[in-house]
Amino acid sequence: MIDPTPGYVDAELLAEPRLVVEPGVAARVSAIAGPVLQQMGYRLVRIRISGEAGCTVQIMAERPDGSMQIDDCEAISKALSPVLDVADPIEKAYRLEISSPGIDRPLVRRSDFERYAGYLVKIEMAVAHQGRKRFRGLLGRVEGDAVHLRRDDVRGDEDAEVLLVMEDIADARLVLTDELIAESMRRGKLAERELKQNLGIKPPPPPHAKKSDPTKSNAPKPKLKLKPAKKAAPKNTKEHRLAAERRRTGQIDHSEGD
Repeated sequence: MIDPTPGYVDAELLAEPRLVVEPGVAARVSAIAGPVLQQMGYRLVRIRISGEAGCTVQIMAERPDGSMQIDDCEAISKALSPVLDVADPIEKAYRLEISSPGIDRPLVRRSDFERYAGYLVKIEMAVAHQGRKRFRGLLGRVEGDAVHLRRDDVRGDEDAEVLLVMEDIADARLVLTDELIAESMRRGKLAERELKQNLGIKPPPPPHAKKSDPTKSNAPKPKLKLKPAKKAAPKNTKEHRLAAERRRTGQIDHSEGD
């Protein structure tokens, strides 16, 4: 397994606190998992406890740059499992699941709201704003301790532009769009390239790729023009059949010459 956090790590981003946190049992798990992840060079994103497979504890984590690979999940699971076993924050048996935040990820830190400005989000408030708790729209700039949102679910004379206090947000999540998918793919390729560069690894050529000969030209070869083959003369015409009959009966064909 590779070193989970090679290269430069932004200490300020790594230590950035979450503004959107979990209540109840998930908060107890967060208090244990957060410091372990930070020590390893990762940031805790969210913790979700569900009744799947009896009880599943899902821990979303990421690198400070927002990337996350399979090796990262394996490293976190290996380091975090014994710590949780000792602390025992959940009274019943559970299944631990380490994952990336995903494309339609939750936004939990100030840097998350800044990074994804201009993308479509769904926000649920813990404290109602202007008499409502649910909002949807394009994320705007961060101003102080609040974030601007241009709503696309406006009704009647409601304000299209709202300013939501980030610490009053219970859940904020990106909405899956074509633009978001394209941006996620770009970030993923960039992170993979940087990881390979840091490790000194060059990606191998595809299995079907052929090695090129530098002495040969790569220009397309000219196509040869083939002359059409001459058709053979027919050998079963009426003339041929009459000549064969004359030869069989012993008649002389004066047209054939000597």
